[in-house]
Formats: sequence, C-alpha cells, structure tokens
Amino acid sequence: DYERLALMNKAIVAEPTTLGADEVYKITDIIGTEPDLGVENLKGSGLIAGETSSAYNDIFTLTIVLGRTVGIGAYLVRLGQRTIQKKSQSPIILTGYQALNKLMGVDVYSTNDQLGGPAIMYPNGVSHTVADNHLLAVNQALDWLSYVPSMRGGLLPITDIQGIDSIERNVEFCPSPGVPYDPRYLLTGVEGDDGVWQGGFFDKGSFNEALSGWAKSVVVGRARLGGIPMGVIVTENRTAEAVKPADPADVTASEAVIQQAGCVWFPNSAYKTAQAINDFRGEDLPLMIFANWRGFSGGQRDMFDEVLKYGSMIVDAFVAYEQPVFVLIPPHAEVRGGAWVVLDPSINSSVMEMYATAKTARGGVLEANGAASVKYRVKDLLKTMHRLDDKLVALDAKLEAASDAEKAAIASEIKAREQSLLPLYEQIAVQFCDLHDTPGRMQAVGVIEKAVEWEESRNFFFWRLRRKLAEFDLRKKMQEASVIGRGLGKLSPIAASSLMKKWFMESTELSADMWKDDKTMLAWMAQSYEELEERVKALNKDSVVQEVFHVLTGGGQTSAIGTAGLVEGISKAYKTMSPEEKESFKKMMEGALA
Repeated sequence: DYERLALMNKAIVAEPTTLGADEVYKITDIIGTEPDLGVENLKGSGLIAGETSSAYNDIFTLTIVLGRTVGIGAYLVRLGQRTIQKKSQSPIILTGYQALNKLMGVDVYSTNDQLGGPAIMYPNGVSHTVADNHLLAVNQALDWLSYVPSMRGGLLPITDIQGIDSIERNVEFCPSPGVPYDPRYLLTGVEGDDGVWQGGFFDKGSFNEALSGWAKSVVVGRARLGGIPMGVIVTENRTAEAVKPADPADVTASEAVIQQAGCVWFPNSAYKTAQAINDFRGEDLPLMIFANWRGFSGGQRDMFDEVLKYGSMIVDAFVAYEQPVFVLIPPHAEVRGGAWVVLDPSINSSVMEMYATAKTARGGVLEANGAASVKYRVKDLLKTMHRLDDKLVALDAKLEAASDAEKAAIASEIKAREQSLLPLYEQIAVQFCDLHDTPGRMQAVGVIEKAVEWEESRNFFFWRLRRKLAEFDLRKKMQEASVIGRGLGKLSPIAASSLMKKWFMESTELSADMWKDDKTMLAWMAQSYEELEERVKALNKDSVVQEVFHVLTGGGQTSAIGTAGLVEGISKAYKTMSPEEKESFKKMMEGALA
C-alpha cells in the first residue's frame, strides 16, 4: 500500500515507525489523487477575487444576482461593486443559514434571505438596485449600460432628445426658501399644483437613481444633459431614517431607527458619496454635484462610526477623477466648513469647477447665525448702537454732562434703549455676516468660476460640458504625444490646457476673454481640426527631439549607454525598411548632419 500510494501516486506522505514488533508507516499528510480536493480551491478563489478587483478599475463591471450567491461568490459581487439583485430567492451570503444554526446549536435563522436578501443588501449599499424578476433585472442592466461608453476611454453614448426635451429650455422648478422638498425635483422636474410640468435640470425621464435604499441623506444616480450621460449627486435636505435591524441571534438586540438631519454628511452618506464617485469614474462619466451640505456630523457616535475616514474617501475619489466635474450650489442652498473642503476644486483643479446659483446660494466657514454669534457679540452690538443710533448718541452726550444725581436716570434710559434695539441689531449682524457668503464674494475671491442663474443653468452647463469634453479629448491627445521614452517631458493636464489656450490665442484674433466662451471655443476646435492635428503631431515630434537630445547629452554613463542604444535601435529599424524608405532615411540623416 505504501509503495502504491506514496511512491507511485504520491497520494500520501508517510514516515516509518514501529507498532509493537511490526514496522509500519504512519500517514502524516494525505495529498489525494484527484485535484481540487481542499485548500487549492481557495487559491483559485483568491485569484478570481484579485482579477475581479482589478477589473473594476479597468472595465465596466456589473453583477446581476438571480440566485443564491455564497462565499467567494458573495465577495465577487462586492468586488465588482455594481450590483442588481432579484427580490426573491437571490441571497448574497457567506454561510448558509443551516450551517449557522448548527454552529449556534439553535434554530435562529429560517431562510438565507435573513442573512443576505434584498432587505439586508439593499439598505446596506451592497445592492445598487433591486428587481422583481429576471426580465426586469436584465432590463435594468441594459438601461445602465446605455449610459456607459462601449469601452474605457471611448466616446460617451449620446442620445437624440428631439421630441422628448429641449436643450435651450429654462429650468422651471425652483425650491422655496426654508421649505423642505424632494431634491430629485431639481434633476427631474415635477408637475406643479396647476397640473403644468415644471422642467428640471436634466432631460425629462432620464434620471435613474442608484443605491436609493442606503444612506438616504444623499441621492446618487445617472442622468442625461442634452443627451449626454452624466453621474449626479444631490443632497437630501429633509430628515432621513437609517434603520439597523435586530439580529435574531442576539436575544437582547432590538431594531434601531436613527434620525439623520438633512444637508449633513453622516458616515454612511459620506461613504455612499465616495462610492458613487468611484463608480462614475469607472464608467468615464462626467459628474454633476448639486451641493447643499452644512458639514459633517461630528458627534461621538458618528466619529466612532468613522465619519472622518469616509469623508476622506471623497477627496481620494476626486483626486483620481479624470472626466469633468461640476459642483453647483443650487437655489437657497449652502456649503459650509468641512463640506466645502472636500468639494473644493483645488483638490483636482485639472477636472473640477465650482459654481453657485446667483443671489440665493451661500458658502462660508460658518452659517451667518453662527458667524454673528462669534464675530459680533453683544458688546460689539452695543458699541455699534452707540455709534449709529442718534438717540443713544444724544443720551451718551447727556450722560457726560449730567450731574451725579441725574446719571442714574439717564443710564437707565440708555439701558432701556439698548434692550429695545438689541433684537434689531442682532438681525442686522446676521445679515452683515450673510453678505460675506454671497456668490458675488465667492467669485470675487476666486473660489467659484461664476454665479449662474438657475433658470439658465441647464443651457449653460450643456455648453460647458460639451466644451470640456472636447477640451479633455484634445488634452489627452496632447499628453499622449508628449510621452516619449522615459516620459520626462510629459505634459500635466493643466500644462496641456495652458498650451491649448496658447494655440487658441495664436490662431485667432479674439481676446483672451473669449477663451472662457464655451461656444466660441467649440467653434474654434471644429474649424481648426486639421490645424490642431498638425500641432499635436508637431508636439509629438518635439517630444522625440527632446528625448533624443537628453539621451545624447546626459553625460557620463547615461550619454554613453544612451548613444549606443540609440545607434543600435536605428540599425535594427533600418534593417526592417524597404529600399525606398532606406533611401529617404539616408537623405534625412545627411541633411540633418550636414
């Protein structure tokens, strides 16, 4: 047996030992004669997991869960990120309920849906959407694909909106100040009380929400602007609920319902925001953010629940973004403190721009009430009263000239006047602080590009988006043309845009201000297409020249090795040329070295 199993088939590992008076073999390891009997399966699972994780960054990944998904299958669902889950008999689980019941010695769970059904995976953000049946799940997948380029870096799938919507129309829905509303109306529009449709920012019927069951204090999805697909994130301004179900395995557990205020980032909504940005990046979608955040929730529970970590992930996601990102503060909205920090265009100035709705948008460190309570305290208000109020000025003068017997009565009169004026001056102080947060000041200090009229925002951003997409496409060609050899002269995105602006100024008689005009810029790019192609070729040639020059003049070993390598490379290339190409090459070399 030992010779057959150990020596011939290598199915076991054994060592000689004695049992009584007999010499026998003790089996120490069983290898087996068939593959895939044990831990090697986990190695394969690890390989699949690694490839799926890499695929998320390289291509568009989407999982439709139509049946039970267990163990590594559950991890693959999450590693692919985008998930559509069927509502029935499609749990995403690590271990089946029967195995858990045996482990605990009591029948706690009755179905796998209690562990990973839509009631669990949809509210926690693993499943992006849910579908009632197979057909609807596939339809959702096809609809999702309609927003995504056919390949990474490819052209966006632009749809014709004639007969559905108009690019030039105004945005008709506008929220009222201080009145909570569904933020989706900003995107989709809504039917008014009079039955008339009030159009939103995006094309009618084009908004598809994702992750709506999770972190409801922020809304994310995909929509189209003039037929161009975009990712969209908008703040929920109403109070939302986060429900944590009770675990049947814990007899002391109970369902927890947490109220989450609107216009605030909580740990789950910050994570949702970062997750959505990463998803949109992988889909090569431009991004539109309607920002209305007063900051992050920094209470003890939320700090323990890692709000700081998830807030930082938003910045990480923006840094990696490569398509245009527009941040707009909508009507009667505000961005304050730490929320502004993670949205500021300086995070990735090559792709991000920030705008504010004219007149009603606000931005600053603190809200006006908070700033007034810090910067304009009661003592400061009293000083202002005594400087501006004629009656108090007269009473102050009267007090200085009064006798000791009259001062008490005058002081009492001054006190009464101060108390009567204090509410008014508190309002004035708040208004004074509010005037430091207006779109006009934001633009004056350079933190936003410009103030945009809300009614005209759809038309403005459509042309801005078209211009940016064309600019980014040319910029990408310029950057690729500048990468030769070691890539020492590679253009950064900002440098490429600056060079593009220089070309614009050289090839037109327009002023520098016209560079900011999106329609003029698009017309120039269309009219100068052939010229721009030649300029890109010239840039590529100049990059080759600079690389060769640096190789030959590097000095020391760099120069010696580089020269030898260059000559050898020319020799190899020369041997592959046709006779006509060789003759042309010789003439070029003779002319260059003459």
